[in-house]
Amino acid sequence: MAKKSKFNQQKGQRLAGKVALVTGAGSGIGKGCALMFARQGARVIACDIDQDSVIDTQNKAKTEGLSMYVMAPVNLLDETDVNAMMMRLVNQHKKLDIVVNAAATAVFKWIEDLSYADWQLTLKAEIDSVFLVCKAAWPYLKQSNAGSIINFASANAYVAFDGSPALAHCAGKGGVLAMTRQLAMEGGPFGLRANTIAPGMIVTGATKPVLEQEGFVDKVMAKNMLKRLGQPADIAWCAVYLASDEASFVTGADFSVDAGAIAW
Repeated sequence: MAKKSKFNQQKGQRLAGKVALVTGAGSGIGKGCALMFARQGARVIACDIDQDSVIDTQNKAKTEGLSMYVMAPVNLLDETDVNAMMMRLVNQHKKLDIVVNAAATAVFKWIEDLSYADWQLTLKAEIDSVFLVCKAAWPYLKQSNAGSIINFASANAYVAFDGSPALAHCAGKGGVLAMTRQLAMEGGPFGLRANTIAPGMIVTGATKPVLEQEGFVDKVMAKNMLKRLGQPADIAWCAVYLASDEASFVTGADFSVDAGAIAW
């Protein structure tokens, strides 16, 4: 496995002056994005249902001399909770330029074992949470005149991976992919961009159980053109680009960050 690069903690000003909401910032890709955005000069509002985990992210930022604001716990499947969070955010920070919808929960089971409750939980966590946050943020992103929504699809929105019991996850991320294209169309007249990132296999707390299954990493490596697993920072760098003015002509697009896994 490749070692983490010092480049992953490089500081800059690519997002200076921008206010960014990052959901799911307590762990995994959300944590990686929250920290990377702060390193690039954004005023980051880190949101999570788990207050302790998102405070850990805030403390990590502090050790790097960065500031980060926390809103937690927030239940992203509760419309009232989401709307209240958005009102607090705008009242405190006066604007909103970027939304990164990294929060998600999925149940990974083969169809024989996947209950309807498991299916519903996954689709709600992966689709409804994105809708509710985008809906609440929409008026403020329109006012930004250069707003950016970054949602997460997945390599599983395109292909089925041998050994991965991801039926509900495939459906949820396929839905996010399609929904984001529609958001891009609706936001276009206001300069509001919406894009997706489709990660491959990223090492996080959520993926740890499946990565520990005997032989699974070998199957991943057989598909990866770059022979390593991804890290949250690999995804966060792509998110920085999509949130920045560098991507001002990019909307309705999906970026595969997957070591080439779906390219063959």
